Amino acid sequence: MAGPGRVFAAPAPGAMLTRPIPSSGELLPVIGAGTSGSYDVDIGSPEYAQLQEVVKIFFEGGARVIDTAPNYGRSDTVVGSLLEDGGWRDKAFIATKIAADSRQAAEAQWAESLRRLRTDKVELLQVHNLRDWQRQLPYARELKAQGKTKYVGVTHYVDAGLPELERILRSEPLDFIQIHYSVNSTRAADTVLPLAQDKGVAVLINRVFDDGKLFAKVKDVPLPAWAGEVGVTSWAQMFLKFAISHPAVTAVIPATGKPERQRDQLKAGSGPLLSAAQQQELVRQFSA
Repeated sequence: MAGPGRVFAAPAPGAMLTRPIPSSGELLPVIGAGTSGSYDVDIGSPEYAQLQEVVKIFFEGGARVIDTAPNYGRSDTVVGSLLEDGGWRDKAFIATKIAADSRQAAEAQWAESLRRLRTDKVELLQVHNLRDWQRQLPYARELKAQGKTKYVGVTHYVDAGLPELERILRSEPLDFIQIHYSVNSTRAADTVLPLAQDKGVAVLINRVFDDGKLFAKVKDVPLPAWAGEVGVTSWAQMFLKFAISHPAVTAVIPATGKPERQRDQLKAGSGPLLSAAQQQELVRQFSA
């Protein structure tokens, strides 16, 4: 849970909260988008037409961060097409990944990623799930030096990756990490999140809905009595606001292919954050 840490200026009423990337000071809106599964559709299909509306809502709502990967099926191809269709590239903060086991494979994958994303550079390049990170992180830094990516980082998505992620944070200069953190999975807050904060590393949060499992747990369960005090009107907003209430967190990246859910998720980015007591109450509720 959040403890003493950075103090953030309040945004204008109704505006989305932003957080600075520590290595640069660049501000990012706290609600972003993941693409695993939900963006893996056929271009031109009804699902793609829905995604066109989703990204319109996303960018017009003040969001920027779209996270994808070369091994998310067609997702990166779809992201590239959507950004080009809507003229959104200049507003987008594209975060993609290296998921390879050799330098040669990484170089080929990177070239293909740029082709699929229809761009000549990205904002963030991450080593996916720490895969071959001793070789791929230096390669990502080379691409950063060439101006092909603005930031570099590493990702993981389960508790088993936390010890190695901690070691990397202690030994390697990074701009970003990406890790899971949710009301029912808080181990990242024990060491990794405070360490990232101390080291000046930005944090993206994945799996904030525990791959959708949290929604099954709250079916017919009312929101806490205090939800209105923090501007929360849905459980999706509550789960997102829990994550961004940790002061180490820069942005969360929930995935959706449905316009109404995108509208709902963006609402979590404005209004008061959760107090430590409110965060603890949620953790207790979902650890039962």
